[in-house]
Amino acid sequence: MPQEKPAPAVGEQHTLRITRMAHGGEGIGTLDGRVVFVRGAYPGDEVSVELRQVKKNFARGEIVDIVTPSPSRVPQRCPATAAGAGCTDFGDLDPTKEAPLKKEILADQLARMARGVSLPPIEVIDLAPADGWRTRVRLGVDAEGRAGFRAARSNEIITGYPSSQIPEELCADILCPDGRRFQPGSELIIAGDSEGQRHIVESKKSGRGKRVERVEDVIEGSGIAVQRVLGRTFHVPATAFWQAHRNAAGCYSGLIRTWLYEEIEDLELHGERPVAWDLYGGVGLFVPVLGDSLGEDAHIDSVELSRAARHEQPDLADYDVTFHSTSVEKAIPGLERPDVVVLDPPRTGAGAQVISAVASAGPGLVIHIGCDPATFARDVRQWSEEGYQALRLTLVNAFPGTHHFEVLGLFARTQDDSR
Repeated sequence: MPQEKPAPAVGEQHTLRITRMAHGGEGIGTLDGRVVFVRGAYPGDEVSVELRQVKKNFARGEIVDIVTPSPSRVPQRCPATAAGAGCTDFGDLDPTKEAPLKKEILADQLARMARGVSLPPIEVIDLAPADGWRTRVRLGVDAEGRAGFRAARSNEIITGYPSSQIPEELCADILCPDGRRFQPGSELIIAGDSEGQRHIVESKKSGRGKRVERVEDVIEGSGIAVQRVLGRTFHVPATAFWQAHRNAAGCYSGLIRTWLYEEIEDLELHGERPVAWDLYGGVGLFVPVLGDSLGEDAHIDSVELSRAARHEQPDLADYDVTFHSTSVEKAIPGLERPDVVVLDPPRTGAGAQVISAVASAGPGLVIHIGCDPATFARDVRQWSEEGYQALRLTLVNAFPGTHHFEVLGLFARTQDDSR
């Protein structure tokens, strides 16, 4: 009787061929029928890995050597990542191969999490530029007052190296060997805006007995970034959420406008005027596109205005909009029934509770924005179970040089509204 081959063990080295990518940016190979996840590996790579974790059905390994590089592999373009920072994990992937690879990742997640759901083809928008695209960045400050990026999967701060994601004018005097010094142990939030201004907020731990955990001081600029999107101006605190890629806000707004214009004629209203919900709305980025698409008599409820974003927005004064500084879950029961809903939830997704609540209100059209392919795919299945058909799916490569991307989905109600 042949002796059974022993299972792989932590610390062993093995050579693997990477065949596909996993959600989260890890390459996938196999070892004795067991899936092995390898960070930093791409399809087509042959790599020697040291096993760091071994479970019954999978393992994780760390690259020891790239035996044969993938045709998609190129020299690392990000100096900070080359020095150990975790900012640009796809910086050694050919930029022309990045969006197609992310499309495969999304398709795999949809096949797993939304199996059996009828879906349209995945469209792709590859945002340019691929380098120098960030509007804002968060940096750590080491014990000597030098600012930098945190190392991959570590709190160590890598200083003295620029990132390919950051425009030179945003951090050139900070991310250099003799860069500007700051309060040791603090964090910096640095934001650039459409007027070419830079805003720096230094965030420090407060002393014992203080009511707040951190104290934030504006040490450069006004602390309010002026952002222009499709002819509208937004005033965004440097610490508030704003789209990372400088062209993302315009891309999403334009895509939403196009989809609504295509579908608006067939939309049946619940009442005499159109009503829209802008969920997880932040500073109200999508208020103009909703108002312009639905007409001057439209009412918009924008929910989850962040505390940091409570700033006057003069360009929204022309719209009938009510901002709700509470959670989506708490706000929905008190809102007027919507005809259109746009929701842009955090990485954890909207989830069954929110989707069920939205579906119960019966909007004819829903536009769902997701920044995590797994939770987005899970939410797609939930929309299907609530009686909504996906009409469009668009992947936006809004984080070039990283494994992250965004997905926008357009859903239409297919079941009769008897509620």
